[in-house]
Amino acid sequence: MSITCFIEYKIDPFKIDKFQKYAQNWSEIIPSCGGELVGYFLPHEGTNDIAYGLITFNNLADYEKYRAILKEDNKGKANFKFAQQEKFIISEKRSFLKIIPETYHQLAKASL
Repeated sequence: MSITCFIEYKIDPFKIDKFQKYAQNWSEIIPSCGGELVGYFLPHEGTNDIAYGLITFNNLADYEKYRAILKEDNKGKANFKFAQQEKFIISEKRSFLKIIPETYHQLAKASL
């Protein structure tokens, strides 16, 4: 059963454009290092300083392999450096989640 790394970012709301660039950079880096990128999400309504990133792996061992590869990846290093220099991420939290298969991706049955 796969796991999803759920990353919650507290970001500077005045630097959302920088975070968006950071997230877009991951769209190439994460898959090339072995992660299945579910997506990054920016604030839209309500709280303006919280963003999310979701990456799926077959198991924790694959996540550990991914982290080792990512540490050596030049584009990954550059993206981390970009975040440090621009200071748009205030903090981040990681949780590892597993899906309840019966609840995943249930489409609407009727149009609104």
